[in-house]
Amino acid sequence: MHRSAPRITRILAACAAVPVILAASGCSSDSGDGGSGSDKKDTGTQSSAAPDSGAGDKPATVKKAAFDKLPEVCETLSGKTIDALVPEAEKKSGKVAKSDNINNRASCSWNGLDTKGTKGSQYRWLAVSLQRFDSNQTVGSGEDQAKAQLAKKAAEPEAGGEAKNLKSKPLKGVGNEAVLVTFDKKKKEGDFKDQRIVARVENAILVLDYSGAGLAGAKSPDAADMAKDATSAAEEVAAAIITANEAAAADDASKNEDAKAEDSKAEDGKTEDSKTEDSKAEDKDTDKSSAEPTAKADADDEKDAAKDDQ
Repeated sequence: MHRSAPRITRILAACAAVPVILAASGCSSDSGDGGSGSDKKDTGTQSSAAPDSGAGDKPATVKKAAFDKLPEVCETLSGKTIDALVPEAEKKSGKVAKSDNINNRASCSWNGLDTKGTKGSQYRWLAVSLQRFDSNQTVGSGEDQAKAQLAKKAAEPEAGGEAKNLKSKPLKGVGNEAVLVTFDKKKKEGDFKDQRIVARVENAILVLDYSGAGLAGAKSPDAADMAKDATSAAEEVAAAIITANEAAAADDASKNEDAKAEDSKAEDGKTEDSKTEDSKAEDKDTDKSSAEPTAKADADDEKDAAKDDQ
């Protein structure tokens, strides 16, 4: 079987780089000397080691992941797209795979058999898998992890050993970068045409697999048409990933504004209470000031009355 690994390797070489995170390191007191301290004579003085700053070198800071969530995977493709790619789909809403964390990893699939009577049947299978990577000081940024995963997923069809006539090429217009892999598989049911698109959308990876075959005497599907349909579907999924995170960002911004508004109301309430207390205090002072002249006048009147009595 012809192997196209060198070609795939060249295509994906730029995608396979994994970031190297610098670890904190201390200073060496014997740099440039292979001997140990026990082989040296004790001169009674300290060795001329580089001064220790105490903190050491700071580890490199990784780039924050752009996306914090994944969309509902079965909803990344419209019903119209499913009708076009998977006629007579058994479950148009898709079959979601189990996941321990759907915000980091999720997949959905559709399959259908379009029977043409005596002309045989057309079988189609479509699957969308999503994976998101968080930035990590140990393993690197989410974006770099996604790049490495792109290369890995694009190489899987060849690694399986069943792919025939395998071809791969970079694909523009889907996410930040993408690869289209086309190949054939011969099964007892018939000859299958397979398309795999692997795309990176910031720190997320989407893998779209699209397979079709003509069964019971039906003509095999056209691989070029299937690749075109798969590309359109992958663009739709990539857009869904972006939209989900834009919506999440807008929701967070709205919550922050609501929180600020509540804080402002609380502050205004405190201010009003303070004004009320100040007003009450002023009223008391006014009442007291008004009462003092009156009391003095009353006292003077009493004194005058006492003099008159005498």
